Amino acid sequence: MYWRVGFAWSRSCALELGLNKSFSLGLSGSEEHLSLYGYIIAYPLQEYGGIMSALGFDSWWRKTLYITGGALLAAAAYLLHELLVIRKEQELDSEDAIILHQFARPKTGAPSLSPFCLKIETYLRMADLPYQNYFDGKLSPQGKMPWIAYNKEQVFGTEFIINFLEEKLGVNLNSSLSPQEKAISRAIIKMVEEHFYWTIAYCQWVDNVEETQKMLATNGPLSDLLSWILSQVTGSIVKREMYGHGIGRFSKEEVYSLMEKDMRTLATFLGNKKYLMGPQLSTVDAAVFGHLAQAMWTLPGTRPEQLIKGEFINLAMYCERIRRKFWPEWFVDVDDLYYDGLSEEPDSPSQLPDLGLYSRSGSFQEQENSLSHHDTPSPDSDATGHSLFDSDMDTECSDMEQLK
Repeated sequence: MYWRVGFAWSRSCALELGLNKSFSLGLSGSEEHLSLYGYIIAYPLQEYGGIMSALGFDSWWRKTLYITGGALLAAAAYLLHELLVIRKEQELDSEDAIILHQFARPKTGAPSLSPFCLKIETYLRMADLPYQNYFDGKLSPQGKMPWIAYNKEQVFGTEFIINFLEEKLGVNLNSSLSPQEKAISRAIIKMVEEHFYWTIAYCQWVDNVEETQKMLATNGPLSDLLSWILSQVTGSIVKREMYGHGIGRFSKEEVYSLMEKDMRTLATFLGNKKYLMGPQLSTVDAAVFGHLAQAMWTLPGTRPEQLIKGEFINLAMYCERIRRKFWPEWFVDVDDLYYDGLSEEPDSPSQLPDLGLYSRSGSFQEQENSLSHHDTPSPDSDATGHSLFDSDMDTECSDMEQLK
C-alpha cells in the first residue's frame, strides 16, 4: 500500500508532502482573516505499475518508507501544534486586571513587529496602568490585534481600547491639551495609522521580508519552515490589503517617496520639542512611537532606517527618549542611533523578556540610577554638551502625575 501525507489550513496556504518526498507550497488569494486551523490528511493511493510489489515485502525500502512516513506525520503534527498554539491556557487573575492580547515578542529589534501592539503597550506604560501580557496570537472578532480583556469585558481596536480605559479608569494623557491641540493630535495619529503604517508594512513584509522573517519568534525543529510560512502568508495579506487601500497600486519608489514625506512632516512638526505636543506626553506619542520604532530597530539597512537615523535625527532622539523612559528592560546600542551605511546584524542580540505583569511604578527610578552610573562616553549630547535626550530626567515622574 502506498501512502501520501498532506497538511493544510484555511484556503490561504496548503502544504503537501507528495510522491517524491518533496513538498510544494501553494498560495491563493482569500478574503479570510489570518486564523490558523488545520488537519492532517493521510490516504492510500493506488500502486502505480506494481512498484511496491517489485520492492518486496521485506526490503529496506519498505522500512524506510514506514520510518519516513512516521517522521513526516510527527513533523506535520508538530507544525500544526505550533500554528494552532495548542497549549494549556495561562491562569490569569482577571479581577481588575488589564489582559493585553498581542503577538509574541520577536527575537530582536523592538518589543513588537506590530506598530499597534507596541502603541497600546507603550500607552499602558505611559498611563502607569498595570497589565498582563497574553501572547496567544488569538485575533479579535474583527481579525485584528491587539485587544484587551478587563473584568470580563473585551475591547478591540487601539482607539476604542484607549477610550474604554479613559472612561473606566479615569486616565487621560490629553488633559493638558487645548481643543485645537487635540484636533491636531488626532490628525497626526490618522496620518500615521492610515497612511504611514502601510509604507512601514510594505518595507517589513514585502521589500524586506527575509530580514523580518529572521525576527519571528518560532521554536522547535521546524522553526525556520514555520517562520518562512508565516512571513510569506503575512506578506501576501499585506500586499492584498495595500492594493485595496490604494497605496499598493504604486511602485516601490513611489511608496518610499510617500514614506519620506510622512517622516518629514513628523520631523518638522516635532522640531526641538521634547514630545510632539510639547513638554508633556500625550496619546499621540504612543501612536507615533509605535510606528517610528519599527524604522528605528526592526529594519536595518533599509530606507526608513537611513531617514530616521540620518536626515530626521530628531525623530531618532525622540524614539530613544521614550524607549529610555518606558522600556527599562529594552536595551539598545547607543551607537546604533546613527546610520553609517554599514548596519549589520548584531552578533549576540539581546532578546526582550516576556514580562507577564508590568507596572511602571518604581521601575523608572531604578533605571535613572543605573543610567547615572555609566562612565563610558556616548553620543548623547550635541556640540555644546546639551543632552539630546531628556534634559529634565529628575522631573519625569512628577510630569506623569500632572498628566492624570
